[in-house]
Amino acid sequence: MTILLPTAYLPPVSYIAACAASNEIMIEAWETYPKQTFRNHCEIGGPNGRQRLTVPVNRPNGNHTMTKDIRISSHIPWQKIHWRSFEAAFNKSPFFLYYQDYLLPFYEKEFEFLLDFNLQLMDTIFQAIRLDKYVTCTESFEDAPLGITDFRIQWAGGSGQEAGGSWQEAVDGGQWAVGRQPEYYQVFGDRHGFLKDLSVVDLLFNLGPEAFGYLRSSS
Repeated sequence: MTILLPTAYLPPVSYIAACAASNEIMIEAWETYPKQTFRNHCEIGGPNGRQRLTVPVNRPNGNHTMTKDIRISSHIPWQKIHWRSFEAAFNKSPFFLYYQDYLLPFYEKEFEFLLDFNLQLMDTIFQAIRLDKYVTCTESFEDAPLGITDFRIQWAGGSGQEAGGSWQEAVDGGQWAVGRQPEYYQVFGDRHGFLKDLSVVDLLFNLGPEAFGYLRSSS
């Protein structure tokens, strides 16, 4: 099965579970970029509960900018902020020290385009989880691509061209089956309970080598 997804910054567990269940993954590059979606933010479980981390972006062509042309803004030190948040959230997790070297380079050098950053980060996550999948980007925008399972609507709250909802809105609206996500250990679980469908880094730092099996059972 080939699936079509929007790009995502350290996407939720269910996004990666969908990737694990597919043979080939296509990422939409030619949509008109919607604001305030998981394309440039992720959610982790921090000391105060769910915490959203956002990559600041610039849209060179305003509201008509396509995803492939979105640039990462450097007007705030977002990389330092994100990494400090990871340390606060996962420093006491079982596998943070082991896997941190996979991710740290992404927070030490600058990236120009959001799509490139997300794709390279996703490839690194796949390597850490040992998920061997082939990922490509679309070469044009199609409303109804043939022979492909199109998950753009479920993930964005609309079609690729009119997506406006956030990931949480898509979940709350029942537009995407989050899948079976059994509870697993989370650092602040005793304080906030189990937080479902956080970023895949939560799964990686808390389950380590068991993350692959968890994804397959949840897909």
